[in-house]
Amino acid sequence: MCFNPVHYLALLERKPGAIDYARPLEDWPLPETLQLLRRRLEGQFDYKGTREFVKVLRLLERHGMSDLVCAVEKALEIGALSFDGVRVILEGLKEAPAKLFCLEGRLHLSQVYVASPDVSAYGSLTPQAAPVALLEGGQA
Repeated sequence: MCFNPVHYLALLERKPGAIDYARPLEDWPLPETLQLLRRRLEGQFDYKGTREFVKVLRLLERHGMSDLVCAVEKALEIGALSFDGVRVILEGLKEAPAKLFCLEGRLHLSQVYVASPDVSAYGSLTPQAAPVALLEGGQA
C-alpha cells in the first residue's frame, strides 16, 4: 500500500507527537534542510516546535517541495524559524517584482502637477512640538 504523506499532515498537526511513528511518513525522504529546521524548532520550542514543523510541512499542500526547501533555506539563513516566517518567504518567492512606471509615450501625464502635502499638523503629535519650519524643510 502506498501512502501520500501530505494527506496525513493535517492529522499530525493535531497530534504532532505521532510524527516519528506515523506509518505514512516512514519512508518519506525529507531533504536535509527540512530536517535541520525540525531540529532547530524542537530545540528552541520543544514539543511546540514539532507542531510548528508540521505546520511548515503543511505548506506542501499548496506548494512544491523545491519551493518549500528554498523558502526554508532562506528562513534558516535569516533566523526566521517559524511557520509564519517560512510562509511569508514562500509567498514572496511567488510574487512578481513590481515594474517601474515609465512616462514615455504618456505626454498627458507629464503635465500633471501634485502639490506637496501640508505636514505641519504632525508636529503637534510629538511630546515637544517641533517648529513648523523644520517639518517643512526650512531652517530654524
